[in-house]
Amino acid sequence: MAGKPVLHYFDGRGRMEPVRWLLAAAGVEFEEEYLKTRDDLAKLRNDGSLMFQQVPMVEIDGMKLVQTRAILNYIASKYNLYGKDMKERALIDMYTEGLMDLDEIVLHQPYVPQEEKEANLAKIKDKARNRYFPAYEKVLKSHGQDYLVGNKLSRADVFLVQLLYHVEELDPSIMANFPLLKALRTRVSNLPTVKKFLQPGSQRKPFEDEKRVESVMKIFS
Repeated sequence: MAGKPVLHYFDGRGRMEPVRWLLAAAGVEFEEEYLKTRDDLAKLRNDGSLMFQQVPMVEIDGMKLVQTRAILNYIASKYNLYGKDMKERALIDMYTEGLMDLDEIVLHQPYVPQEEKEANLAKIKDKARNRYFPAYEKVLKSHGQDYLVGNKLSRADVFLVQLLYHVEELDPSIMANFPLLKALRTRVSNLPTVKKFLQPGSQRKPFEDEKRVESVMKIFS
């Protein structure tokens, strides 16, 4: 029997959080090896574990996978969260890629200089309310089904719900005009595997505070 996947990253959200969410949604237990110092990162680089000298890196099925999209694609394929055919997969990819554009801005929020935080937050709110959330609300309205693609949970739903939670932490009123997104969030959150992941003490990471940002910067600076 293969061992549990091992996630190599710092003790925070960053680019690994969607991976944690997807594994959790699939009901897959995983372990984490945290980078705590620059030496920890250097060790992974020097022993050849990081193809492009970067994390996240996930050890799974005898591979050392890097690049977030590749990791998510593999997990989604392995655990049947990637649609039933090429057309569904194309839609799942399209929806996920759109979300990554917004997620990129959101994950940088704790790390932008203090004097830029307000402007970056305004950008997040504007793009969420006026570009991204309406698009996914429209998808759900267009087919009236429970999930974004094929009326079945996919990596696109998991990524979207993860991002909804994250943006709501920045602005609790952000979803006021998106009832179908709110319903999707509730639906996915009530799945037993996700519900477990949302409980206190799980491997879900909190929003990065100043102390955590400082420790992360010491690893990568």
